[in-house]
Amino acid sequence: MSSTNQRLARDGLAAGPLTTAEIAAHAGVSVATVSKVINGRTDVASDTRARIEEIIRSHGHRRQKRAARPAPVLELVFRQIRDAYHVEIIKGVQQVAREHRLAVVISELQGRLTPGRGWVEDVLFRRPAGIIEVYSVLADTQSGQLRSRGIPFVLVDPNGEPAHASPSVGATNWNGGLSATRHLLRLGHRRIAVITGPENALASRARVDGYRTAMETAGALVDPDLVRIGDYRAEDGLRHARELLRLPSPPTAVFTCNDALALGVYRAAAEAGLSIPDDLSVVGFDDLRPAQWTVPPLTTVHQPLTEMAVTAAAMVVKLAQGQPLAQTRVELATELVVRDSTAPPRS
Repeated sequence: MSSTNQRLARDGLAAGPLTTAEIAAHAGVSVATVSKVINGRTDVASDTRARIEEIIRSHGHRRQKRAARPAPVLELVFRQIRDAYHVEIIKGVQQVAREHRLAVVISELQGRLTPGRGWVEDVLFRRPAGIIEVYSVLADTQSGQLRSRGIPFVLVDPNGEPAHASPSVGATNWNGGLSATRHLLRLGHRRIAVITGPENALASRARVDGYRTAMETAGALVDPDLVRIGDYRAEDGLRHARELLRLPSPPTAVFTCNDALALGVYRAAAEAGLSIPDDLSVVGFDDLRPAQWTVPPLTTVHQPLTEMAVTAAAMVVKLAQGQPLAQTRVELATELVVRDSTAPPRS
């Protein structure tokens, strides 16, 4: 038991939500200070804030008067915004927001996997109807602060393992990696390379696990030299593909864990004087709109990004209305889309 909880128990305070005055009394601060923390004000010393937050996390907060209504806003938080992936997510969230007469506010974490210091305080101050967090995770303290203030949130394609109580929406990434690799195996490829996303990304690991399962089931060797770690950027696809094509025994096919990496492979093949798919087959993942316009059009795994965003936004709205969710972990199906970037290997 924490020192704060021990003090509360010693003082005979019953378990359950506390009023602002009760929190202030047991934290040894003024009611005004507690109100600042509850409402996301930043002008409170860090140790005082931590003491107050611990009491709120342990016992909750009971408002003595009717709480102010949340702003009619859905807050959409991205790790970073850089390509059509993010456009599809925005479209899905906006679709639900329009139906409920809500605005959408977009913010970026500048590449961070977890929101930085001060993020929660800003959210508490704005008090949106709900939050949709894309390809990142919340620290336990951050999710606890949001829950204690009644601000619902849902994670989309979370980068790390979400806590059991955190609602999330993802896709069948393992099946996607499996179907992409099986497609190449059926065409006759055996030296199949994979270029992944970040090692700590759950979706990327699942796609690579699907690749490994397909290879092992077919009795094909998974050569460690053919497994490359990228960061979902075309530049990483280009760099790794250049290295792969310089191997004494280069791959005849490459499965990339997103479409941007595949674009880098296309450029590396062109630099090496190779033709896709005659000399090198390529499969991507996401099926973003540019995949249809590459030359040749890209075979890729369709990830239902817009539908994922619609599902997440609908979940947030439902939680904001005080309704329970039928399920907290949702996975939508992926599907292989075969175009012209894959063919049997040259004999």
